[in-house]
Order: sequence, then structure tokens, then C-alpha cells
Amino acid sequence: MNLNQESSHQGKRIVIGITGASGSIYGVRLVETLLDMHYTVHLIVSNAGWRVLKEELGWNVTDREGALNEQFGGRPGSLVYHPFTDIGASIASGSYLVDAMIIMPCSMGTLSALAQGSSDNLMARAADVMMKEGRPLILVPRETPLHAIHLENMLKLARLGVKMIPAMPAFYFHPQTLDDIVLFLVGKVLDSLRVEHQLFTRWGDSDVNTGHRDNHNRKN
Repeated sequence: MNLNQESSHQGKRIVIGITGASGSIYGVRLVETLLDMHYTVHLIVSNAGWRVLKEELGWNVTDREGALNEQFGGRPGSLVYHPFTDIGASIASGSYLVDAMIIMPCSMGTLSALAQGSSDNLMARAADVMMKEGRPLILVPRETPLHAIHLENMLKLARLGVKMIPAMPAFYFHPQTLDDIVLFLVGKVLDSLRVEHQLFTRWGDSDVNTGHRDNHNRKN
């Protein structure tokens, strides 16, 4: 894979932001999944996001493009990496067409900046473009507990059409590994974009095979 160079055969463009909230693995798995589906992924990682990638996943972030090549290289899609401070990047303009943007995970600091219309870095500017152009913007907040300012900012953005998909795992599909839980959330994001996938077993899918639902699996 060649960073910063789009392949002409790629179809849809998706912008992915990874912030300094805990849960960088969510964003990594989302990028991998979209690349495997032949998407062009425009990636932005905040400075704090790079630190979390180092602390949580053990990435060597002294060579950032090298780390991206090591993690995402060899997949069929195209990865376009944009430095966090590059406010002149293609995705900073509404005239550059992209299909959706997801910030996963989304820190409360980034969420606050979006709620206030601040655009002093590429991630905030790219998200602001999505809102002003009426394009899909999904945030995956990762914080606990939440105080009133967090909740008010989420409500403000939700009223503007921004989709909130908090990092809340489900267990009805009986996950066996940590990655099962991560991929469930990635799948919920893809569901919101109407992107077909098979990342987790959906509620009710077992009924097709068994003709019934086990009592211990029953939702209340």
C-alpha cells in the first residue's frame, strides 16, 4: 500500500479520525475492515491519538508513516494519511467529495470542539465540513462517567444530525475474545452507514438455523 496516493479504482472515500481517547483499537479495526472492503480511507490521528496507539497497542510512533505501513500494508484498499495540522488537506474542503466521516474513538475534547464549531486542526475542520455539507458524521465517544457538559455537547451535535454510537459493547452474541467485542462496535458503525458486513452474529440470526431462541439468550 502506498500512503498518500489514492488508487484510481477505489470507489467510496471514508474519513477516519482517531483521537486520544482510550480505545484506539476501535479505530484501527475500522480502518482495517474498510481497507479490506476496497475503500479509500483518509486517516487523521491527533497527537494524543498517537500517544494512545503507543501506550495501548505498542506502536512505534517515532516513524508514523512506517507504523501505518506496518499495520495496514498489503490490504486491497488505499490509505491516505493526513497530518493532524494540515488544514490545507483535501478533506478540509467541502468541494472534495467524501462519503462519510467517523471519529473512533472520539475524545470529549474533540467532541467539545465540534459542538462549538472550532476548526483549528484538520480533524475538527474535516468534521465541520461534513456537518456543513450535510454528509454523514459518526462519533464514537469513549469516556466514563459522563458529566453534564459531555451530555449537552452530544445532544447539541445529535440535533445537528451527527450520529452518536458510544463505545458500549453487547453480549447477546456471546463474544469469546476481546476482538469480538471490538468488531461488534465496528459493525454497528458500518450498520449506520448501510455497509454490509459479517463482523458479528445479529440478534435473531440463530433463529433461522435453530427455529427457536434459547431462554438464556432471550432479551428483556
